[in-house]
Amino acid sequence: MSTHPLLAVDEITAGYGAVTILRELSLTVPEGTITALVGANGAGKTTLMRVIAGLLAPSGGTIRFAGTDVTAAPTHRRVAGGLALVPEGRQVFPYLSVAENLRLGAWAAPARTEAAASTARVYELFPRLDERRAQAAGSLSGGEQQMLAVGRGLMAKPRLLLLDEPTLGLAPQMARMIFDTVQRLRDDGMTILIAEQDVRTTLAIADGAYVIENGRIKKQGAAAALRDDPEIRSAYLGL
Repeated sequence: MSTHPLLAVDEITAGYGAVTILRELSLTVPEGTITALVGANGAGKTTLMRVIAGLLAPSGGTIRFAGTDVTAAPTHRRVAGGLALVPEGRQVFPYLSVAENLRLGAWAAPARTEAAASTARVYELFPRLDERRAQAAGSLSGGEQQMLAVGRGLMAKPRLLLLDEPTLGLAPQMARMIFDTVQRLRDDGMTILIAEQDVRTTLAIADGAYVIENGRIKKQGAAAALRDDPEIRSAYLGL
């Protein structure tokens, strides 16, 4: 596992109109790790994910990905460079089939050349999608749609996968499967930044973690250390 940061967010300030959500927030994501971003609903996790993905322009600060300043880069350039977001709420294309949704994930030139191999990999990770490849995405269960959203993100051949609330609204068994898949992807060499409200499980699978509160990083460190931190245990784990 490398300690070299694949992603470096430096003093990012961002928001919507006159409302500031993130305030001079900084974090790094070492290559080959799972880095967790945990905090209460409304703390700023999704806003940060949108800024990193290029969907929301920051008003201050810089973002470096793989050593390159991408602060002003459009989203499609970031995707082509190896950065992919699996957004909160899944956002699959409901009237397209599972297979068609996956193909759309490989639209960037670098990913298109490996689309067949990527599709096979997604079906290996999520056999249920293979069984439903011709089925309309909108007719899938919530858990199956989340599998599809993750699979579509993987079709982009990312070096860094951003997962925004991937277990939101899922049954415990399905959520566990998603967490297991995240660990498997890390073990295969992928770098992952995961934003989650399930603090307990997220800290159990992550290597490092940041606690975000009111748009600022309140605590950071090894995930295991934060899991044992009395303040974190009281505020987020109910212990």
